[in-house]
Amino acid sequence: MHLRRAAELFPRVVDHTVIRDGAGNLASCGDVDYYASEQVRYTMTPPTFLSRFSRTGQRPSRAPGATGAARSLLALAAATVAFALAAMTAVAPPPMPTDAQELQLFIEQNAQSMRVLDGIAATSVARDGYGATPGIDTLVAGGTNYDWAKLVLLLGGFPITDNNVTVFTRWMRQENYVDDWWNRNNPLNNGWGSGGGGGLGSYDNLVIAAENAAEALNTIPKYSGIVAAFRADSPTAQTENAIWFSGWATGMYNNGAHWSYTEVPVVTAPPEAW
Repeated sequence: MHLRRAAELFPRVVDHTVIRDGAGNLASCGDVDYYASEQVRYTMTPPTFLSRFSRTGQRPSRAPGATGAARSLLALAAATVAFALAAMTAVAPPPMPTDAQELQLFIEQNAQSMRVLDGIAATSVARDGYGATPGIDTLVAGGTNYDWAKLVLLLGGFPITDNNVTVFTRWMRQENYVDDWWNRNNPLNNGWGSGGGGGLGSYDNLVIAAENAAEALNTIPKYSGIVAAFRADSPTAQTENAIWFSGWATGMYNNGAHWSYTEVPVVTAPPEAW
């Protein structure tokens, strides 16, 4: 069929059209004006690869070398991605510094120095001493005869020293022995506030007993020698002599002849005594 005749029978078509001849070979393609027979005219609307394939039922023809170029392009893209991933792994960020490293860096960057001029005389500085004294709760928690002795010294305002604690525990042993030094909650057989004459009264607990013992020592004039010895942290012999002749015990411990100097063992009172 002549093209002139085709123009009369079929409308003019423009843009994205593929024309094949009677043998199925590609006759024309692209944005061109043409006239073709109905059997070989294929219009792509929209002009996509899939629309052409679905209409003809055949795989559309390609320009020579198109497959090789596409494969080369895909291979290049894959190689680029692989190289980028390898670069990201190889060029990893440095690890964060540890606390010790940061501290050392701060010291190095903020180091200070001091220069003392020659000829400056050294000056001695007098510094006050300090110490720690256990409190009531600590001594009650300890619960031993040594803790009770320290409690009386604390409440009486006496220094808690080895000399004073040694004398006090010996004194307690003379009054109530050792194994039951908490007898009647009155370790020193103190009559002050106990409600019993001759020191045979009792207290509700050992803390109250310590308060009354400290109060008796600081209140009754005849015990002033004992108070002075304790406050001065006197040698044990001097403080013990003050106790013997103070009138605390009517027999004065046989003027000290009944006094024992052996080491007093540590004995814990039952919790209910406190």
